[in-house]
Order: sequence, then C-alpha cells, then structure tokens
Amino acid sequence: MSCSSTHLIFSLLLLSVAATLSPTQATDHIVGANRGWNPGINYTLWANNQTFYVGDLISFRYTKNQYNVFEVNQTGYDNCTTEGAVGNWSSGKDFITLNESKRYYFICGNGQCYNGMKVSVLVHPLPSPPPGAASAAGLSPTGSAAPEFPQRGFVVLVVSFAVTWFGGGWIM
Repeated sequence: MSCSSTHLIFSLLLLSVAATLSPTQATDHIVGANRGWNPGINYTLWANNQTFYVGDLISFRYTKNQYNVFEVNQTGYDNCTTEGAVGNWSSGKDFITLNESKRYYFICGNGQCYNGMKVSVLVHPLPSPPPGAASAAGLSPTGSAAPEFPQRGFVVLVVSFAVTWFGGGWIM
C-alpha cells in the first residue's frame, strides 16, 4: 500500500470519527477559574464573563474540610443562609450539572459567604439549531428521524470502512 493510500485511509477514518461526534457538548465552568472557590474573589464578575447552557457543569474546586457548597434560593443567597438548601457538596471537587434553564444560587455554608464565597449563574436554554441543520442531520421538519435516509456520520463511517477494506485505489 502506498503512502498516499495510507494517508487517505487515515484521513477518512479520522473524518468518520469527527462526523459521528455530537456537535454540542457540555462545558465545565470552573468557578473562579484558576483561583478556585476561596474567600475574597469577585464571583459576580467571573459569572458575568461566562455563558451557561442547560446541560453544562459548574464545578467548585476548594480545600476539602475547609469549605463547602450549598445550592440555595435567592433569599438564602442574599442572606448567606443555608435554610431550605436544595443541595450541598463537600468533596473539594464538586461537579454540578445545570439541568434547568433558570437562575442558580450557590454559597459556602460555613460563614465564608459573608467573605464573598457566593455565586449566582443564569442558565440559558440550548440554542436552536440553524434552520437548515435539521434537514442536514436527516431529520424531518417535525424533528423525527427520516428512516429512509441514514445520517451523514453513518454514511461516512461506512465509506471509510469500505475504503479500508477494499483499498483506496479506486477513488483516485
């Protein structure tokens, strides 16, 4: 097999893998970026520089046994209280999935909320795909799969395996 055939086969395999990957993947927003979840950081400024979507993760990195994270309502956030908290974490490396389009409120529950350890994030619904994307993905206008047309990723995968199996000489 020539070098150009090997490159062609490798390129087709790489293309098939890329075509089958999901175009939308969740983002992991690390609170405070490289400064983590610690007192004295302006988390409002950090949150305002992020865009959160349903399915994204918000992760808190901090010294275990020193800090924690509570999900609270707006009153708990405003008053730095954990009463009525809907969730709490204390592993030091907490990953929380943002499942709904709404405003989330998180505070540190050991008194550090008063030193700035609180963050509020607004989670947006996933953006709609562009108008032509549904038909390009093999979906009917109603959003259901069109059974008579396989999706593009599958076709690329089949073609790449055929080229690998039978050789790439017939393409050139």
